[in-house]
Amino acid sequence: MQDVMKKTESKVPEFGVKHLSRSGHEAEAGLAIRSKVWLEKDGKLFMGWGRATLLERIDELGSISAAAKSMKLAYRNAWLWVEAMNRLSGKPLVEKATGGAHGGYARLTEEGRKIVAEYREKRAKVRESLK
Repeated sequence: MQDVMKKTESKVPEFGVKHLSRSGHEAEAGLAIRSKVWLEKDGKLFMGWGRATLLERIDELGSISAAAKSMKLAYRNAWLWVEAMNRLSGKPLVEKATGGAHGGYARLTEEGRKIVAEYREKRAKVRESLK
């Protein structure tokens, strides 16, 4: 009976391990309360951890393509996220120019920096309230 249990235990995958490293949470012994925080506008996803990170990487790298690659995200998904955020916000969050002889660029606007900072602040407050 014990041999059967050992074989079964070894085949059980450790779910959540990858998630913890991506979420920025420190691993804790025992049970811990976790949450995900996102902002919606008119019932549509506006800002979450992935979108905020994408905007920060665009600001840092100057390119949607480079930002997407740094996150192992498909360029098309990154582009769609940027388009959705720009459409949902009152003002553009990312300013883009298509390529030419020297390539294109993308940069965060002041509104984009403000929204990312607000999201990070709200997320930190929620996480702090769960401690």
